[in-house]
Amino acid sequence: MADRLLENATVLVTGGAGFIGSNFVHRLLQPGRSVQVIILDALTYAGNLENHESLTEDARFTFVKGDIADPRAAEPLMKRADYLVNFAAETHVDRAIADQTPLIRSNVEGPLVLLNAARKHPVKRFIHVGTDEVYGEVLGDPVDEEAPLKPRNPYSATKVGGDAMAQAFWATFGVPVVITRCSNNYGPYQYPEKMIPLFTTNAMEMKPLPVYGTGRNKRDWIHVDDHTRALEDLLLADAKAVEGEIFNIAAGNEYDILQIADRILAALDKPRDLIQLVTDRPGHDRRYSMAAQKINERVGFRPRIAFEAGLRDTVAWYVEHRTWWERTKSGAFRDYYDRMYANR
Repeated sequence: MADRLLENATVLVTGGAGFIGSNFVHRLLQPGRSVQVIILDALTYAGNLENHESLTEDARFTFVKGDIADPRAAEPLMKRADYLVNFAAETHVDRAIADQTPLIRSNVEGPLVLLNAARKHPVKRFIHVGTDEVYGEVLGDPVDEEAPLKPRNPYSATKVGGDAMAQAFWATFGVPVVITRCSNNYGPYQYPEKMIPLFTTNAMEMKPLPVYGTGRNKRDWIHVDDHTRALEDLLLADAKAVEGEIFNIAAGNEYDILQIADRILAALDKPRDLIQLVTDRPGHDRRYSMAAQKINERVGFRPRIAFEAGLRDTVAWYVEHRTWWERTKSGAFRDYYDRMYANR
């Protein structure tokens, strides 16, 4: 069904050189599909064109370097697009605590520019990719899409702003928006400032695994392949079922940081004394937890990848792609890592 609906369509993927965006592009450009994909990415620190080395000779693939907050970059590409999926964002909470300015541009101004471009040059669907962090700390039952938003750090606050702008453009101008809020992703191509690739690559180098506070903060984990499949389902769903709506995407895999660290060390046969408790970050939410029945009811999506198997495969990917992450963890990353953890 996906092949038929996307036949000869052009999908604009903003932030398509990042972690989730790269995996989504690879999903769209599976062999035999006639879809065209245009990536718009500013190639900030977490964007990496090496993620698309296998596609550089593919006639269906086009890369444009540019900032979503720049109408001169966004509008000409929107003219060519049938669909838009917006992954472009600054996403790291620790960086947001240090400097909020890049987040305002990427997470609020950027979606505004894209939404205005979609008003001028209509697309069939505009998917705005968000996060579970907008709900804030969840200590009781998992929250559904009607829960109040309670952002507790600058990153999640800016994501609320982008979500609200998307909702407003649906209500005011009829831009065919779908907003998603996903739990923590893991899988190939994730920038190694994030926990799972950081712990995996540090353990391979026999370096400490820096665990904030007690290590008991819980997150729900979903494999990036499940997330991108959910997004494709929403991209192609009947308009009446999804447009103007918000969808939580989650897998129900709640684990705390120490549990993840233990599994990574076991997979790599590394000693547990590599775990190093460090000073907690400000405003560190203890738990995120979402109910995701709505997306199952509307489009039939259910996650397929069991966490234990998905984590083993992810660790194996970093073992097999050591050159990729060694290049990534050099230069500016080293400076950032030293600033973050040297005095904790």
